Amino acid sequence: MWIEQGNVSIPKLFFQHYKALKIADDEALLLLHLLAFHAEQNDFPTPNDLAKRLSFSENEISLKLQRLLQKGLIEITQGIDLNGIVYEKYSVYPLWERILDYIEASAIQQEMADEKNEEGEIFAIFEQEFGRLLSPMEIETISMWIDTDHHSPAIIKAALKEAVLAGKISLRYIDRILFEWKKKNITFVKQVEKHTEQFHSKTTSVQPKVNTPQENTNKVSFYNWLEERE
Repeated sequence: MWIEQGNVSIPKLFFQHYKALKIADDEALLLLHLLAFHAEQNDFPTPNDLAKRLSFSENEISLKLQRLLQKGLIEITQGIDLNGIVYEKYSVYPLWERILDYIEASAIQQEMADEKNEEGEIFAIFEQEFGRLLSPMEIETISMWIDTDHHSPAIIKAALKEAVLAGKISLRYIDRILFEWKKKNITFVKQVEKHTEQFHSKTTSVQPKVNTPQENTNKVSFYNWLEERE
């Protein structure tokens, strides 16, 4: 029965990205047939073998194989069988490498685009917290945090949040927080959260339980990152 003849496993990534890699449909079809022959233990099908399954002449198939080789999508490698005889075979390993490189490059480009969008949002967030437009000097300071000091937009927003909690909304204070974080090698928001959680857990455990009606029970202790008061 036909279902007993086995299946050819084709990675989904091939179908998702072969167009982006400028692989023509006829080339993609030829690659699929090479994989099918490989699954049948025939690693070096001839143009005649391929022509029996495709609507192309042997000459057309030879030209397409040559084009795939020139594009670096396949390669011809050598192996040695059990009898010590050297044989040649088609390898599609370069194709998988090309697909993975494309995915990685796309991810990096997306990450850079997202970071650029975040950088643009930073100025709007500061203006919202300050309740006014930023001055040219303030814009330059924030730009230096990003371009010169290489602080991520996320860590800058976290520093702004800490300044808001401390009631000290000024670029000078935020700059000091960022300086202290860099000195303590704090570069991720998770690290900030971890430090503040440890501080709050310690202050909660040592705080005496005294019922004072005048005391605001919702008061939250602020972690002083600068270890000093202005």
